[in-house]
Amino acid sequence: MLTLPKNIYQRSAYLDKIKPFINKGLIKVITGQRRVGKSYLLFQIMELILTESPEAEIIYINKEDLQFSAITNAEELNNYVLERKNKNGFTYVFVDEIQDIEQFELALRSLLLLSDIDLYITGSNANLLAQDIAGVLSGRSIEIVVHSLSYPEFLEFHQLADESNSLEMFMKYGGLPFLRNLELTDLIVFEYLKNIYHSIIYKDIINRYEIRNVPFLEQLVTFLAGNIGSIFSAKKIADFLKSQQTKISPNQVQIFVNYLSNAFLIHVATRFDIQGKRVFEIGEKYYYENLGIRNALWGYKIQDKGKIIENIVYNHLLFKGYKVHVGSLGSEEIDFYCIKDNEICYIQVALSISEEKTIQREFGNLSKIKDNYPKIVITLDPFEGNTYEGIQIFSLRNFLLNYEL
Repeated sequence: MLTLPKNIYQRSAYLDKIKPFINKGLIKVITGQRRVGKSYLLFQIMELILTESPEAEIIYINKEDLQFSAITNAEELNNYVLERKNKNGFTYVFVDEIQDIEQFELALRSLLLLSDIDLYITGSNANLLAQDIAGVLSGRSIEIVVHSLSYPEFLEFHQLADESNSLEMFMKYGGLPFLRNLELTDLIVFEYLKNIYHSIIYKDIINRYEIRNVPFLEQLVTFLAGNIGSIFSAKKIADFLKSQQTKISPNQVQIFVNYLSNAFLIHVATRFDIQGKRVFEIGEKYYYENLGIRNALWGYKIQDKGKIIENIVYNHLLFKGYKVHVGSLGSEEIDFYCIKDNEICYIQVALSISEEKTIQREFGNLSKIKDNYPKIVITLDPFEGNTYEGIQIFSLRNFLLNYEL
């Protein structure tokens, strides 16, 4: 009999996305970096189903659990489910880390033919799941990407009040859910996060893609950690690493960046030409899915605080469901060009706006955009007051907690 963990913290933003598709003939595909809480989201869905239907039949397969090691391919997965499904009613099937089962998509296609089965799967590799599911199950799945805890979730998980010290801990340690079980000190948290990083690197990248040049991969990860929020091309990265006595082709750099992105360790933000309405092919920014992992690798340094708050804003926009680009307006840069439901928002992020030259740069760039979509500046400075010629100003805490785009 399935026993659910006790005291599960609900992540309502994701449950609300999934609820409309329960008992519908679609596979619910839940993706995201390892340890962001995909398994616990499955438990929350099970809890919801059992609350409404206490007699519901649930099959749960966790490929990180040794008891399921015999399920290695599509046929074995299909047989396992068919042998255990409810013969006279509905069955809910949950498969955790399904990418570890060869040709899993064939089993899903077969099981989807049965009207009395509802399927939920998780995975930690975006490209693998996208290719396999899109190729075989196009139009018959819905994807929900799970991110590290947002700032409001971080406060709830750790039972903290919204204050400057809480935001500082969030900026330093990031939002992996398991941290609520640990003492929030550098020694303990960063040791845990380094272990998560190595798990991602070895399970989701090195082993999966049979990488031999491990030192270069780790060098690239470190380089990106030190340059979050900076525009780079694969060629520029290759040129820099060459100056550090590491010779690698731009094509190989791009391949490795894709691996890191597929494993959800980093996000790649492409540049968007606001006037020409097109995405540039060259020049991207890189952000970490979890800043705690980034800080564990690179250090939490005062000179990086501007980059860190920019990364936090980017992650929050993803959490809110926005597609985010780096805006380009002639020779000027807009930190974020955000799109959701065919609505646009422009955002600039600044560590502080206490100096006149910073005000002129951040607000001046936004003022040059000649449309009526919202334009805002986000700063670490506390601020309550008027707009700047119609451009709104938000402190980082206020934006993360209260602003609805």
